[in-house]
Amino acid sequence: MVRTTENVTMNNEQLRIRKMTIDDIDDVYKIELQSFRKPWPKHSFFQELTQNKFATYFVIEYKDNIAGYCGLWVVMDDAQITNIAILPDYRGQKLGEKLLIYVKDYAKELGAAQLTLEVRVSNYIAQNLYKKLGFEVIGLRKNYYTDNQEDALLMWVKL
Repeated sequence: MVRTTENVTMNNEQLRIRKMTIDDIDDVYKIELQSFRKPWPKHSFFQELTQNKFATYFVIEYKDNIAGYCGLWVVMDDAQITNIAILPDYRGQKLGEKLLIYVKDYAKELGAAQLTLEVRVSNYIAQNLYKKLGFEVIGLRKNYYTDNQEDALLMWVKL
């Protein structure tokens, strides 16, 4: 059976990871705006939740707030992180790590054999987290980011 929610205590505060709902879109969009130079439009989250049968999105709640989110596509035995972000005020508290571990486990429970993601070549903090969780660089996507044509590292982990 695939998990749908996880509750953890961190720094004496309740931490909850759960599937994202349509009601979460406004909060997730605020995180998107604060996290990315070229954020997804709000309607993209609605489409992902309502029309993409391969997509599952998760939120992490901390101190009674949605502190971050992560998108996952699973097609057959291949999983892809579409995006992951934590509000700036909550960064550095291992919330992204907890969320990514949860999403990795979820993908594996769905039968995925590997998980991939792209990350900016300049985003060393994210790269270090991904490496800590077993991801390896397997390629380079030239001019991947449309805001500044920055390259992306393609990273992969076997589940």
